[in-house]
Amino acid sequence: MEALSVSSYQSLARIGHEKRWRSPRGTVILPKGFVDSRRLRSVVLQVRRIQANRYGNLELRTSCCINANKGSKDLPSCVDEALILKMKSADVLPYLNQRCIYLVGMMGSGKTTIGKILSEVLGYSFYDSDKLVEQATGLSSVAEIFKEHNEDFFRDTESNILKDLSSMKRLGVGTGGGAVIRPINWRYMKQGISVWLDVPLEALAKRIAAVGTESRPLLDNENGDPYTKALIRLSALSGERGDAYANADARVCLQHVATEQGHGDVLALTPAAIATEALVQIESFLIQASEVERLNIPEGLRR
Repeated sequence: MEALSVSSYQSLARIGHEKRWRSPRGTVILPKGFVDSRRLRSVVLQVRRIQANRYGNLELRTSCCINANKGSKDLPSCVDEALILKMKSADVLPYLNQRCIYLVGMMGSGKTTIGKILSEVLGYSFYDSDKLVEQATGLSSVAEIFKEHNEDFFRDTESNILKDLSSMKRLGVGTGGGAVIRPINWRYMKQGISVWLDVPLEALAKRIAAVGTESRPLLDNENGDPYTKALIRLSALSGERGDAYANADARVCLQHVATEQGHGDVLALTPAAIATEALVQIESFLIQASEVERLNIPEGLRR
């Protein structure tokens, strides 16, 4: 949802164990230690929506951007990101109702990395579906499975894995890049929440070229330098799978996040920043779904 407003909050005196910040639109109270005016210029809170919760009370949903003073060495940005990530996970957790989170996206999009971060902050267990397929087949890598059997064998095993996972709770699952091409897999993933990590192809090609294509059986047969052959094949795969990825419940557009944060390259984004945006998009989807469900209940039975 588009932002309604952006306000810069100026620091007021510390009161008890809290820090109060005021803008023309009101006052925000933050925990002690969250900010220190000697090290920060401002805290910018972006109002994403004012939403009635399940109990009929209004809730203000925000995202937060902290501007540190130049030369400050006492407040690493990673600490800020970790705290914001944890705060956002606390917002989202009640809406999840123990449902699993499935990360989908092209190879190299960061599904495992982001999935592990989300699982940690939400208190979930994490599984990489490719690793589970390897364990089920007794082979050491996806490339070896493709070599010893074929892609169809891999996809069949992958579908069986997703079927088993769909009956479980409180899991983060990093899926294979091609899991989305089978409709049956969507039936399993719709038991939880699916999140598409949408990364520009050029960034994916750079990332994959940097580590090599040997572990990527759908790329390793291409000719040319690592970046070129990765980009050519990724472009073809994107054309085949793009519509399927769009079936996800939530989309994390890294280009949009990078632009918002003033980065010219999505590769400058930290995993914590991407995970936080994933939580924002998950929350947005779940709140909208909850509201639709509420409106479908006869008025006399609504809370």
